[in-house]
Amino acid sequence: MPEADLAYHGYVEMAGGRVDVRMTPRNHGPADVEDATVRLRWSVPLTDRQVLPEGCARAGVRAVVCRTGALAADGVGEEIRLGVLLKGAPTEVTMVIDTVWGGGAVDRNHQNDRQQVLALDTGDSYVF
Repeated sequence: MPEADLAYHGYVEMAGGRVDVRMTPRNHGPADVEDATVRLRWSVPLTDRQVLPEGCARAGVRAVVCRTGALAADGVGEEIRLGVLLKGAPTEVTMVIDTVWGGGAVDRNHQNDRQQVLALDTGDSYVF
């Protein structure tokens, strides 16, 4: 089985119950990955209606999954941008990012593809 090392870097902002995420997937190799799936989970439920970009889908009350597209070894993928609306009027939210499917590759380093970010309802950017 091929081995790859997936990672996600970007930032999250929260303002008025809306969370905006911009992140770039990366494959540190050694093998290419044809496609992978990253999951974003929030500590607060999402509203029932969401407008998600192509390649992303709802995956439960608090989660969204997105395709990364092809990731060459030691390569950077296309930036993933999405915005979600949270139920209620939370003053903070925790977002957890992890790989759900690695395109059939084994990823032995989970220190960079599983992250947790706390965002406050301030409009500030929180980097991960």
